[in-house]
Amino acid sequence: EGHARARTMAQLLLKGLQGAAVGARLAGLAPVAALGSLAALGGSRGVASAAADDDELEAFREQVRAFAASEVAPHAAAIDEGNSFPKEVNLWAKLGEFGLHGLTVPEEKGGLGLGYAYHCVAMEEISRASASVALSYGAHSNLCINQLARHATAAQAETYLPKLISGEHVGALAMSEPGSGSDVVSMRCQAREDSDGNFVLNGNKMWCTNGTVADTLVVYAKTDMAAHQRGITAFIIEKGMKGFATAQKLDKLGMRGSDTCELVFEDCVVPRENVLGEVNKGVYVLMSGLDLERLVLSAGPLGIMQATLDVVMPYVHERKQFGKSIGQFQLIQGKIADIYTKLASARALTYSTARRIDNLSGKIDRHLAKDCASCILLAAENATQVALDGIQILGGNGYINEYPTGRLLRDAKLYEIGAGTSEIRRLIIGRDLFAEYE
Repeated sequence: EGHARARTMAQLLLKGLQGAAVGARLAGLAPVAALGSLAALGGSRGVASAAADDDELEAFREQVRAFAASEVAPHAAAIDEGNSFPKEVNLWAKLGEFGLHGLTVPEEKGGLGLGYAYHCVAMEEISRASASVALSYGAHSNLCINQLARHATAAQAETYLPKLISGEHVGALAMSEPGSGSDVVSMRCQAREDSDGNFVLNGNKMWCTNGTVADTLVVYAKTDMAAHQRGITAFIIEKGMKGFATAQKLDKLGMRGSDTCELVFEDCVVPRENVLGEVNKGVYVLMSGLDLERLVLSAGPLGIMQATLDVVMPYVHERKQFGKSIGQFQLIQGKIADIYTKLASARALTYSTARRIDNLSGKIDRHLAKDCASCILLAAENATQVALDGIQILGGNGYINEYPTGRLLRDAKLYEIGAGTSEIRRLIIGRDLFAEYE
C-alpha cells in the first residue's frame, strides 16, 4: 500500500504543469498539492539548465525545487549543527512519497523509468536545499537502488526494491576499506564459500554513507584473493545479519547529518541468493556503477553553486558601502560573473552527458568513464571555488555561522574527495584520452 501511494505521488510530479504531453501521459491523476514558497531558496529559478527546452524535465525541476524548499531546506542548518537528520520528520519517507527514490528504476520493477537527466535534476535541487540530505539521497537512490535495479534478479528486485523506493528502508553501498580507497580493487574484505554454498564475510569497509541507518547494503568482497579484480563479488547485505555490525558514526568536516561509518564483518553468513550479479564478476557491477555514480553525484556541486548564488545575489543588492549596493562595484560583478560561468559550464556538461547516457539505453560507450569523470571533476572543483567566492563577497558575514556560506564550503569540499578524488578523475580522463589517440 505504501509503495503504491509513493508511486502515485511520483506520477503526480509531471501532471498539469508545462506542455500538453505531460498531461496526456499521466491523464486522470489529481493535481499535486501546493508545496510551499520558494523564498527559503531565494525565490530564483536559477541558471538555465542544459535541458531548458524539455518541458517535462523543467516541469519536474520546478516541482522538486518547491518540494525541497518546503520539506528539506528548513532543516538544513539544524542537520549541519546537530550532525543528524531531524527526528520530528522522516525525510526518507517524504522523498519516497514524492517519488524521488526510483527515478531510474524501470516501471516493471516499480520505478518511474525516467532516466539519469531526471535523477540529476533531483540531486541538484535537493543539494540546493541541503547538500548533506542530497548526499544521503544519492547514496540511497543511485549507489544502492540503481545498482539493484540494474543487476538484481527478479526475486531480489521483488524482495528489496519496493521498500527502498518507498523510503521505508534506507540503502547504502560499501566498497572502500581502511587500506583501499582509490585502489579499490585491492580490497581485503573476503567472502569464503562454505559447505552449504553460502558465503562467509570477514573484513571491514570504510566511508559508508548511510551505513549507520541502512537496511539494505550493496557490499563488495573478494571471493578469490589471488585473482585481483577478477575475484570480486557483489553481495546484498541486510541489517541484522549475524556477524555484521557498524562502528561509530564519523564526525566529519562537512556533509554533517549524512551518516558515514565503518562496517565490520566477522563470520557474517550471506546466503548464496544474495549474490548480486555473478560470483567473481563483481568488478563489472562496481565499475559500471562508478561511472553512473560520478554522473549523478556531479549534480550535487551544481546545487551547492546555485545555493551560493541564492545567498549572494540578495546580499549584493542589500549590502551598502560608499553609498551604494556592493553589487554595483565591478570587482563584485566580476566575482558574480565567475560564479555564474562556473555553474553554467558544469551544468551544461553534466546534463549533456546525462542525456547521452539516457539515449544509449544501456548500450556500452567506451567514452563513458572519461566523460562522467569530467562531469564531477569540473563540478566539484568549481563548487569549492564558488563557495569560497561566496564567503569573500559576504566578507565578515560570510565567515560566521549565521549565514550558510561556511556550510556550503565544507559540503563542497567532499566532492573533490568522494566518488574518486580529483586526482583519480584526472588519471581516468588522461588515460582514456591517451588511449583514444594511439
